[in-house]
Amino acid sequence: MLVDSHCHLDLIDPDLTSIETLLEDAAAQDVRHLLCVSVSLDNAPVVRALAARHAQVSASVGVHPNQTDGVEPTVPQLAALAQDPLIVAVGETGLDYHYGAEHADLQQARFRTHIRAAREVGKPLVVHMRSATDDTLRILAEERATDVGGVMHCFTEDWPTARRALELGFHISFSGIVTFKSAEPIRDAARQVPAERLLVETDAPYLAPVPFRGQQNRPAFVRQVADFVADLRGLSPAELDALVSRNFFALFPHAASKPISAPAAQPA
Repeated sequence: MLVDSHCHLDLIDPDLTSIETLLEDAAAQDVRHLLCVSVSLDNAPVVRALAARHAQVSASVGVHPNQTDGVEPTVPQLAALAQDPLIVAVGETGLDYHYGAEHADLQQARFRTHIRAAREVGKPLVVHMRSATDDTLRILAEERATDVGGVMHCFTEDWPTARRALELGFHISFSGIVTFKSAEPIRDAARQVPAERLLVETDAPYLAPVPFRGQQNRPAFVRQVADFVADLRGLSPAELDALVSRNFFALFPHAASKPISAPAAQPA
């Protein structure tokens, strides 16, 4: 089986396809589990409901660094939401100065709030890092995020940066960007990340991999990411699938308590 370690099922255009079809298409590619990641307090209940409805979906709770609308989360609020058995992680959180550098102070304060909530409930973090490498890694260290660990999702940095995150106890997850022609530094990191810290994801509906680049991404397309990374590392697709699935459930043990959907029986 294969796991999509980061997607946003609720943000995929429902006019193009249903959640049920997305999950069926994923299963056809042997993608048997998905982490649907929250980006705001408003969509957190929607994400949780998807996990409640579908055994192969787990959920997180968090507010994206670029989210500027709505109520600012507090540690008690996030911790209370994250206590839910269906919530396996805190995030998406982190820093993104590419679009929101003017909100750096707000982002940093919010990031610290998420880390403190994660430490309070003992669940790992889902970290977004874009154009803010030094501040992201510094805050993770200052707030003792190593106590809970987590994943640097949609990793777009080089190997030295990956090594710094690994030293803080984090996993590294690669998205469809690793398949882009311009992504050699990311591919170099994908070759070198220790096997036990490697994950793959779609970040659907964003960042569809080659050969689907430009289309709306979907969990089934994590197959292309996984096979590409397998080739980079000299592994068979089956070896890579088993590796990243094992890593996912080790990092997110609350997801392991959910039953995994088996493929539907085919008529003889």
